[in-house]
Amino acid sequence: MRALVSVSNKEGIVPFVQQLVDLGVEVISTGGTKKVLQDNGVKVIGISEVTGFPEILDGRVKTLHPMIHGGLLAMRDNESHQAQLAEHGITPIDLVVVNLYPFKETISKADSTFEDAIENIDIGGPTMLRAAAKNHKDVAVLVDPSDYEGVISELKESGKVEVATRRRLAAKVFRHTAAYDAMISNYLTEAVEEKHPESLTVTFEKKQDLRYGENPHQKAAFYQAPLASEFSIASAEQLHGKELSYNNINDADAALQIVKEFKDPAVVAVKHMNPCGVGTGATTVEAYRRAYEADPVSIFGGIIAFNTEVDKETAELLHELFLEIVIAPSFSEDALAVLKQKKNIRLLLVDMNGAGVMQSRMVSVRGGLLVQDEDQFGLEDATVTIPTKREPTEQEWADLKLAWKVVKHVKSNAIVLAKEGQTVGVGAGQMNRVGAAKIAIEQAGEKAVGSALGSDAFFPMNDTVEAAAKAGVTAIIQPGGSIKDEDSIKKADEYGITMVFTGMRHFKH
Repeated sequence: MRALVSVSNKEGIVPFVQQLVDLGVEVISTGGTKKVLQDNGVKVIGISEVTGFPEILDGRVKTLHPMIHGGLLAMRDNESHQAQLAEHGITPIDLVVVNLYPFKETISKADSTFEDAIENIDIGGPTMLRAAAKNHKDVAVLVDPSDYEGVISELKESGKVEVATRRRLAAKVFRHTAAYDAMISNYLTEAVEEKHPESLTVTFEKKQDLRYGENPHQKAAFYQAPLASEFSIASAEQLHGKELSYNNINDADAALQIVKEFKDPAVVAVKHMNPCGVGTGATTVEAYRRAYEADPVSIFGGIIAFNTEVDKETAELLHELFLEIVIAPSFSEDALAVLKQKKNIRLLLVDMNGAGVMQSRMVSVRGGLLVQDEDQFGLEDATVTIPTKREPTEQEWADLKLAWKVVKHVKSNAIVLAKEGQTVGVGAGQMNRVGAAKIAIEQAGEKAVGSALGSDAFFPMNDTVEAAAKAGVTAIIQPGGSIKDEDSIKKADEYGITMVFTGMRHFKH
């Protein structure tokens, strides 16, 4: 039996190859792998001894040779193939152990250059892997050190790698090379600033198997992008608590997307992908109190996200509630001591520094994928007009800005009422806008008086303004653009409401 070994990831390679040699396997190796093996006393044959040709072009060309690929691709039960091997003096290769140049690791470095990336595009490695995987009927191919032990066990037991194992390993190889090529193609596509190319290849790495999906009868897993932003649930460090569930991850992501809207201390409570309470303040504890008081019923069993450190005073308030997750950029030692008293609460540490980086959002549909830029446009990007007779007061502007930041993250049709640093009513996911307004107004109760209303899209008629006015709302922010805008403006003027047009819609489906 002959094996070819050439790896960038040298984890476990020395004991693995030594065991192959002990089993009587002849091992061919290249470059740095060969040196590591020989330095550790493992007997190997250099690639040039097999090809009769030196490694050239700084190692770019060494395995791309008929003496190698003939040995990989020849079918053992094909008489013509065997005759050609004999004619050209080619020895079959039965086992390939290869992993690829560290392209992902290279482009992950802050000081990585375009030239560094190009130099770390492997050519010979993927070619050998694909050749061996194609011919897995006769060749076993390993790309993952975690498979070394199983292959050694089979070789010791039966002197061969079983067919089922070879097929499984071949499938892993093609996943591996596909992911590798996807990273390269995405890197180069971004480098030339091409948006939405003619084909899109994405790759993700499994982070964990989940106990179940949206419901207990659905299986699920959590995958993360190879170069996931530090500002993400995928990159979060879990400090305490149970494993995250499918719904936890969705809700936690929703909370993160909202809390990143704020620079001053802010706290966001989320239930079922919608905010149930958002509070801002001069301190973390003040922001939390406002978020809690926004909806003290719905926050039970929710997800809480902070954009500032959680201190002991805030932690003691959190400890009074049943919460699924608390997310923050940091926790004081005293806060952790308080929160960890509850065994199951998940505490997630998330780096908030990457919050402003634009990302694409992908949504799967049956048989396809929708891709769009994140909705990162804020009021500062909008063309703001005030069509009503009255302009907002300073306090109304503050409330309007809060409502506008939050309504962007509420499922459409969406209405948010905000007042004095907190949301007081949220109407989400309704089939008509006035229905969403009625839900938000009902939730706000007396707090609706003097509040500001934010709408994610224009008013098709003036009924929402009428409902808001009767509840005591004094300011409205909405995109405008309806053919019946004038009806809403007149209704606002009738009740003395100030209304702001942004010219920008914030649907979220």
